[in-house]
Amino acid sequence: MKAYITTANFRLTILSILLLIIASGCSITRKLKDNQALVRKITIKGVDKEFSELAPKYVDKEQQPNNWLNLQFYYLFSKNGKRNIGEPPALLDSNLVEYSRMQIEKFLRNKGYLKATVIDSVHIKKKKAELIFTATQGPLFKIRGFTDSIKDKRVKALYDQYHRDRAHVRPGSRFDTDSLAYDRDELYTVMKRNGYFDFYRQYINYNYDSTFNKSAVDVEVVIDNPAGRIEHPIYKINNTLIIISRSSSRIAGKADTIQVDSQFRFVDFSKKFKPRSVTDYIFQKKGQIYNVDNQALTTARLSELNVFRNVPNPTYTKLADSSYRLDTRIDITPLKRMSNRIEGEFLFNQGRYGYNVGNTFTNRNMFKSAAILQIKVNWSILFDNGTNTINRGNIENQDFKVGVSLSYPRIITPFHFPILGKYGVPHTTFASNYQLFYQKGLVTRESFINSITYDFFETPDKRHTITPISIEFSRGRIDEDARLQLLKQNRYSYVYLIGRTIFTSGSQYTYQLNANKLNSYNDFIYFRGSVDVGGNTFSALSKAFNTKRDSTGKRTLFGYEFAQYAKTEIDLRIYRNTGGENQFVFRINPGIGVPYGNSNQLIFEKNFYAGGANDMRAWLPRTLGPGQFNRASYGVGPDADTARASLKYIDQFGEIKIIGNAEYRYRLADNFFGSKLKGAVFMDFGNVWRLGKKDESPNGEFKLGNLWSSTGIGIGTGLRFDLTFFVFRFDVAFKFKDPQFTGSDQWVLLKHGGELFRSGSFKESYKANNSQESYNFMQLNFGVGLPF
Repeated sequence: MKAYITTANFRLTILSILLLIIASGCSITRKLKDNQALVRKITIKGVDKEFSELAPKYVDKEQQPNNWLNLQFYYLFSKNGKRNIGEPPALLDSNLVEYSRMQIEKFLRNKGYLKATVIDSVHIKKKKAELIFTATQGPLFKIRGFTDSIKDKRVKALYDQYHRDRAHVRPGSRFDTDSLAYDRDELYTVMKRNGYFDFYRQYINYNYDSTFNKSAVDVEVVIDNPAGRIEHPIYKINNTLIIISRSSSRIAGKADTIQVDSQFRFVDFSKKFKPRSVTDYIFQKKGQIYNVDNQALTTARLSELNVFRNVPNPTYTKLADSSYRLDTRIDITPLKRMSNRIEGEFLFNQGRYGYNVGNTFTNRNMFKSAAILQIKVNWSILFDNGTNTINRGNIENQDFKVGVSLSYPRIITPFHFPILGKYGVPHTTFASNYQLFYQKGLVTRESFINSITYDFFETPDKRHTITPISIEFSRGRIDEDARLQLLKQNRYSYVYLIGRTIFTSGSQYTYQLNANKLNSYNDFIYFRGSVDVGGNTFSALSKAFNTKRDSTGKRTLFGYEFAQYAKTEIDLRIYRNTGGENQFVFRINPGIGVPYGNSNQLIFEKNFYAGGANDMRAWLPRTLGPGQFNRASYGVGPDADTARASLKYIDQFGEIKIIGNAEYRYRLADNFFGSKLKGAVFMDFGNVWRLGKKDESPNGEFKLGNLWSSTGIGIGTGLRFDLTFFVFRFDVAFKFKDPQFTGSDQWVLLKHGGELFRSGSFKESYKANNSQESYNFMQLNFGVGLPF
C-alpha cells in the first residue's frame, strides 16, 4: 500500500492547526480567575538611551510578557501544566513587581547613577496588565582618581601593564561596578597566565570614596599578599601523568604503562592508544611556568581529537618541597571505538517525490593513533509520477555515493612539519570516493576520485584546506536509443557531456572564516572561498611525451582524454542576532567554472545546478535554469517529448551560479514534545547560467543586461525541531518569480496565485507546451540540519 500526501490534505491540516491555535488564544483571558491578570507589556521610563534595551531584562522572568505562540502551545498541549510544553502564562504578582523594581534600581546604580530611584505602577484592562517602571536617574558619577596598593613588585608590574593597555575603568570614565568586576576577572586571568597557580580573586579588592555633591568617585585597587608571605609564588610544570580508562570509565586490570620521556608517564587501561596520540596535544611542558591558557588549550585539543568522551581539565599537585613545582595528572575516558549515524531528507512536489539517505560508519582510533576512519554511503532517489515521464511510476533517477576516508590528527608529509595545534587540530586525510549517477532510459555515469587533503587553523577563526592532488576518472554510458534520439535532435553536446570518458588531476584550496561560530547567536560574518584547478599537470606531461590525440583532436594520457578547467566558488553569510535565539541570516553564494586548454566543456560533475533543500527551496534539485531556458523550447511532437523526458534533471546546468538567501529564524517554544521549536521565514533568489550562447540552452547564457529577468525568486516558511544533537527541518516554499517565463508571467505567485491549489488557464497552457507535465507552485522539504 502506498501513502500519498496531497496538497489539499496538507492545506486542510495547516488550516485546522491555525484555527485551533487561534481559538485557544481567544479563550486565554477567560481561563483567568477574577483576581488574576496576564502581563502583556512592560514600559520603562526615564532610563538613559544607552541602557533602555538592557533595563527590561532586569524584570523578573515570571513577569516577562509571553511569546504569543508559546502561550498558545501551553494551553493547547499542556493540559493545565500536566505537560511541560510551551510557556505558562505570566500572571501578575505584586511581590515580583517590587523585586523587579529593586533590580532595575540596582542596575542603574551599578552603572554610575548612585542616586537613582525607581517607582512602579500597574495598569490593568480586560485582565491584561502593563507594568510601568519610572526611573529618576540623578547625576552620573565618574571616576576622579584611581590609585593602587600592591606590595608584590612582580604583581604590580603585571597590573600596571594591564591597567595601561586593557583596563575598562580609568580616571574620567563612568563609575561602573560591572566594569570593575570585569577588570577584576581579567586581572585574575593575567595572573593565572603568568605562573600564579595559588592566586585567587579574593586577593583583588576595590575601595570606593564618593563625593556626592561633586558626583565623583575615588577608586583604590588593593591586591593582597598571601597570609604570612611577602610575595606570591610562581609555579612551574614538573611531571605529567596521563591515565586513559576503558570506555566504560573503569580503571581496572593491567594497563599499558610507558615512561615516554622525562616528563610524560603514559598509563592506558584501554590498551588502544599510542602515547603520541595524546602527548602531541599537551601544551604544558616541563620547566615552563604554569599558564591557565595552556591548561585550557590541552583540554580543548584532546577533546577535538573526537576519540575521547570525557576530557576534564588537568589537575595539579604541588610538590612537597619548596621548589614551587606542579605535577600534572590528565584522566581521559575514550569514546566507543565504532559508531554509526543515519541521516536523510525527503522532497515532495505533487507527482514528484524523493529522498536522500546517508549512513556514516566511524572507527575513531585506527592504528592506535587517534586516526579516524569513515565509510560514508549516500543514496538519493527521485520518483516522478508525472504524465510526461518515460517510465511513469518508476524511478526517475538515482545518485549513489560511497566514500572511504582516513584522517590523521597531524600534518603528514615527507618533510618535517611542526604540529599546528595551537588554534585547532590539523588533519591529513586520505580519501577515495565512488559515485554512480543513473537516469532511467538515458545514462549511467561513474566517477572515481582519490585525494590527499591537509587542513589546519591559522587562528581559531581562520581555517585553510589544501588538496595538493586529486585524481579523477569518470565515464558515462548512454542508452543507445537515447543516443540516437539525441543525435536526431542535433543535441550532440549532451551526448558528449554525459557520455564521454575522461581522466584528470586537480588541486583545490579552501579558506574558511568563522566556521566555529555557526552554532552561536552572535553577530558575525562567515566566509568560505574555494579554488579548484585541474588538468595542468596532465597537460604538461602530455606535451612532454607528445601523446596521441583522439578523434576530436583532444590530447590524451594513458589512452584517455583529460580535462582542463578552473573553478571557484564563494559562500558569504551575514549573521545578525535580533534578541535571544532570534537571528537574521543573509547568504550569497556565487561560483564560476571555466574550461580551457584541452576542454571546451566542464566535466559533468563540475557543473553548477540549482534547486533543492539547501538553496532554491521552491524548486526540486536540477530543475531551475539555466537563465531563462524554458524546456518548452524542445518543441512539440513525439521526438520532442522523448528528448524532453530523457534529459529531465540533466539539461538544466550552468558554468555560472549566483544563489542568495535571506532567512529570519525565531524561537517558538522552549519545550515542544521534548524539543525546542523554532520557526523561519525565508526568501531564496538566484539561478545558474551558461558561459556564452549554447544552441541546446536557448536564453540560458549569462548577461548583465538580463540578470534580473533571469533570476528566480522563492519564498517560504518552515519549522525546526531542535533536539540538541540534531535539528529536524520542515520547509514549505513557493515559486514567486520564475525566470523560464517572460514579462509579467514571471511573477507566477502574484499573477497566477489563484491556481495554487487548482487548475486554470496558466497550468493548462504549461501542460500543453511541456508534454502534459504539471506546473507546481509549492515545494515541501524535509531534512536534518539547517539549510545553511
